[in-house]
Amino acid sequence: MAGPAGVAYGQIYVVSSAEHSDLPESFAGQQNGLCGAVQAGVLFLRTGLHTGEVDFTVELHDEAPPIDETWEEIVEASYRPSGEAALTSWGGGGRWPLALDEVDYRVRYCGWGMDAGHQAGPPMDGEPLVDRYLLQFWPAPPQPDRVVKQTSAQAAYWHGVARETPPPPTPEQRAEMERERERKAAEERAAEKLRGWGGTPPSERLEGIWKAYHLALDYRPIMDAAERADPQTQWAVTKWLVHRMCVEADLIQFAWITDALERVDHEEHAWQALRIPVDAYDPPLPAGGSLFALAGWNHNLDVPSKAMTIFGPFMYDDRLEAVVDALWIARDVFGRDRARAFVPDLWDSFPPLRAAQG
Repeated sequence: MAGPAGVAYGQIYVVSSAEHSDLPESFAGQQNGLCGAVQAGVLFLRTGLHTGEVDFTVELHDEAPPIDETWEEIVEASYRPSGEAALTSWGGGGRWPLALDEVDYRVRYCGWGMDAGHQAGPPMDGEPLVDRYLLQFWPAPPQPDRVVKQTSAQAAYWHGVARETPPPPTPEQRAEMERERERKAAEERAAEKLRGWGGTPPSERLEGIWKAYHLALDYRPIMDAAERADPQTQWAVTKWLVHRMCVEADLIQFAWITDALERVDHEEHAWQALRIPVDAYDPPLPAGGSLFALAGWNHNLDVPSKAMTIFGPFMYDDRLEAVVDALWIARDVFGRDRARAFVPDLWDSFPPLRAAQG
């Protein structure tokens, strides 16, 4: 490749994979600041001109060519492509494929007119290009980068920046940093989870009920006490909560609701106590229509749907899960601003539950 090449922000690259050159890491730990070769498969090349076209030549040699002292800036580094290499302008504005094998190369990057290019604006049509560059490749084992010749203030500045940039972490250091990030992330997840539980870890049984975590900030003491209580007390708490929700939702006015509450302990399955009359539906249930259980509370539900939702906790065989589900529904029935309105009465109604609180 030989001819004009577009640059932007004083940069042009050799890339050989989907990786993009990262400015700080490209030169980290190097002696030279013109040819950044730290990132695998990428060369980050600096130019004096900020934006426009520079004269650029790329050469491939079988062995190291003689150093041409007519160039003002000369640096060397090592490079190994990780795919099909190409000289590429910033933003993909130009691309020139390079016939490089995936082997180790020594790279010599030469520049001339960097200070003049830095001070110049983009060349207009027909104007001569201000600065020019030569990039040479030849097979060679990896060696540290070096500055062969420095003339311009621009080169001196960028060499200084590179030398002040700490070298990138080793693979072992990166692995340790990743382990540390994972450890801190795990600690933060655990701390966030603990905050969600109200500051103290739950029992294994309570943690296994997914709704309990989302109720902990409102009802953690009740759930802890319910877990310690006997099944009879847990069942009584569930029935009490269902009754209070029926009152709060103004369902207690319906005889079929009160009848259902009285039948709960007399059915083989408690949820079967709810028997919704056909005339309770508005509009009426169509012939052959079916009922379905609802997943959550909504104040706009019709009366039968509200009743099915409130009676939902009776479907749990596990009495602790029934308490948790009743609290889950109660929080929505009472509303967020009144989520704890029933709590004092609950404690007063169940001395054994308060005793189980510890």
